[in-house]
Amino acid sequence: MFVRTASERDLAAIRALLVETWHATYDAIYGARRVTEISDDWHSIASLRARLTRPNSEFLVADDGKRLGGIAFAFATTDPKVVLLNQLYVHPDCQRRGIGRSLLDEVEASFPEARTLRLEVEEANSPAIAFYAANGFRSAGRTADCGGGSGMPALILEKRLA
Repeated sequence: MFVRTASERDLAAIRALLVETWHATYDAIYGARRVTEISDDWHSIASLRARLTRPNSEFLVADDGKRLGGIAFAFATTDPKVVLLNQLYVHPDCQRRGIGRSLLDEVEASFPEARTLRLEVEEANSPAIAFYAANGFRSAGRTADCGGGSGMPALILEKRLA
C-alpha cells in the first residue's frame, strides 16, 4: 500500500473503513449501539469532508489501488510545534503489515516544524497502546473528554520529534 493525501472521492471508503474498524475495536468496550452512534457523528461524510479542507492539517490514506487499508488525520494545534494525531486506523484485515507505521511516518514528515506529536487513546485499547509505545510514544497524562465533546476518558500519549 502507498500513502497519499485523501480526496473527496475517498470519503465513502474512508467512512466504511472507520465504521468497520471502530466496531472491531470498540464494540467490546462501549457496545455496538454506542459505537454506531459515535461513528454516525464522528465518521459522517460531512465530518470527514470538513477534514479535507482544515487548515494546517494532513488527511492521509493507505491505498493499494483497489481498497483503502488505513487512514490518518492530524493537525497542528495553536502551537505549530505540537501536532495532534486525531485518527490513525488500519482496517482489521490489514493490520500488522506496516501500514500504521507508514501512515505515522507520513504524518511526521508532513509537519517538519513540529516537535511533539500528541494523541488520545482509549486505555482499554491495548493493541493501539502497544503500537504507539513501539513507535516512541510515552504517557503524558489523561483526559476526561477524548476528542473534545465525547465525555469519554482517554490516555494522552506524546512522541518527541527531532
